[in-house]
Amino acid sequence: MRTAVRQFARQLVPALVALASFTLLLGIIYPLATTAVSQVAFGGRADGSVVERDGVAVGSELIGQPFLSPQYFHSRPSAAGAGYDASASGGSNLGPLNADLLGTVVERVAEYRAVNGLDARVPVPVDAVTASASGLDPHISIANARLQARRVAGARGVAEGDVLAEVDAAIDQPALGVLGEPAVDVLALNLALDARFGAVD
Repeated sequence: MRTAVRQFARQLVPALVALASFTLLLGIIYPLATTAVSQVAFGGRADGSVVERDGVAVGSELIGQPFLSPQYFHSRPSAAGAGYDASASGGSNLGPLNADLLGTVVERVAEYRAVNGLDARVPVPVDAVTASASGLDPHISIANARLQARRVAGARGVAEGDVLAEVDAAIDQPALGVLGEPAVDVLALNLALDARFGAVD
């Protein structure tokens, strides 16, 4: 019996030492080291790429948000939770022939045309009526932004050309020049409009 206890103790001690060592190394030292490096090397990105206006956080460069006022450019639809819920990131997972998805797209097309005063012959960009895979995409296509410019200009009482100039200034180029398509950051564009023409309550 004592021999068995001694053998167990001989095996238990190294196991506990290994547990404590790996907990210290991987549970404390490594996370603190990576946090320190990311804070020094990447600054605001490590904190979520938070965007501030007048010292107040108004969003993130990485997460879209809904804009409903006619004076602002509208984001693409979101299927994440109730919409742009970062804790419920994901798409609808409905296939392209799903009746519910097709019905929703038809409704969104009609609403998009009505809100933006578009003729029935004007093609509606796909990103204006479908959610992204994450449901959190902060960008819209350039075509989508250009179609919204007339509404935004009219609601703000400014020239459409001035609004289109802000659209052009808000275009993000593809990562590394080849990954993805040029797109417009909706939050950055709306903040630029506020800075130039005045904020909307």
